[in-house]
Amino acid sequence: MKKPELLAPAGSFEKAKIAFLYGADAVYCGTGSLSLRSRAEVDDNDLAKTIEYAHSIGKKVYAAINIYAWDEYYEEIKNQAQMLNKLKVDGIIASDGGVIDILKQYAPDIDIHISTQANTVSYHSANFWYKNGAKRVILGREMNKEQIRKIMENKPKDLEVEIFVHGAICFGYSGRCFLSDFLASRSANLGDCAQSCRWAYNVYVEEHNKPGNLMPVEYDENGTYIFSSKDLCLIENLPEIIEMGIDSLKIEGRLKTEYYLASVVNAYRNAIDDYMGDMKNYDYSKYLKELEKTKTRGLTKFYFESRNNKDFQEYDGKQYNPDYEFGGKVVEYKEEESVIEIKNKLTVGDTMEILIPHKIEPYEFVLENLWDTETGEHIDYVNPGRAGQTVKMKLPIECEEGWILRRKK
Repeated sequence: MKKPELLAPAGSFEKAKIAFLYGADAVYCGTGSLSLRSRAEVDDNDLAKTIEYAHSIGKKVYAAINIYAWDEYYEEIKNQAQMLNKLKVDGIIASDGGVIDILKQYAPDIDIHISTQANTVSYHSANFWYKNGAKRVILGREMNKEQIRKIMENKPKDLEVEIFVHGAICFGYSGRCFLSDFLASRSANLGDCAQSCRWAYNVYVEEHNKPGNLMPVEYDENGTYIFSSKDLCLIENLPEIIEMGIDSLKIEGRLKTEYYLASVVNAYRNAIDDYMGDMKNYDYSKYLKELEKTKTRGLTKFYFESRNNKDFQEYDGKQYNPDYEFGGKVVEYKEEESVIEIKNKLTVGDTMEILIPHKIEPYEFVLENLWDTETGEHIDYVNPGRAGQTVKMKLPIECEEGWILRRKK
């Protein structure tokens, strides 16, 4: 049985480094103008830097050019395709037939991965893409395990299959949605989704025999989040996913924090490795415990186990990590005074956790001392006032640059 690739999102070069540090085999990223995350902090230079760094440590990068492109985008697509071909990126993710045609011409040496936006939900569709040059298909998130298994049994042997195992679920079919463009003039299919499905709505019905007389359907004073979905989480189902022979397990979240990325990647990294090492004693609960410390919404298996599942809507809106939050990131480790980039208020006496790469149990400690980075004076607390602000503290174990600290609220 082969070990699947763990594929993580990288919304910036720094996030790519965090993903690799915590166990990702590969990352996917793309520039704001040509991928489906227009707010991701990646330009051509960052993309090149990420690819070069990944290859230097034996990792992979898949670049996303997965917008549905208007004609005015094609000159930029040609230029980026040529750049990616020169840099030998490990794959390009695309869904638009015109874009794929350009990739064949201007990046002929690069594998093509068919985006989930293309709605591949059958082996017939998978075979079509294979005949048209695809190395990998990323299946639609709407599929259940029987449908996925059928594709695995009937696809071409050397066609790779990738599925999402964790992260946000889109209200639109495999992400193809016009709601944001309709309500906010921001096209999801061009990477500028306003996440209109996450907004609070008030629902009204027309009173019988009184046209135009609208009566509110009460939920509460804040309305209801009728379109907002819970987050996908298939950590419990990892054994059967691996046994199917899926090639790549994908985590969603290019716009999430480094803390979220480290926590989720580390949980799935440990889960995959532990299962492959001892299949009979796989216990998903300890990995789920870690994932629940980072969630912003409820967790669901969506349709994976049953197409009759209805438990995937988050009617109450977001849940903002009620028990834990991003504490900081190690910038420089020293035995007596390590430099930490802070992300939330830290106070002497706080209970902290260090997320250790490739180890599922974090190291818990009580914060006993804080020093001002510039003056060296002892302080009782610190608030993040600017990007990149740092503080000094004594860490209880030897750490490395990039390790993430979690604060218990």
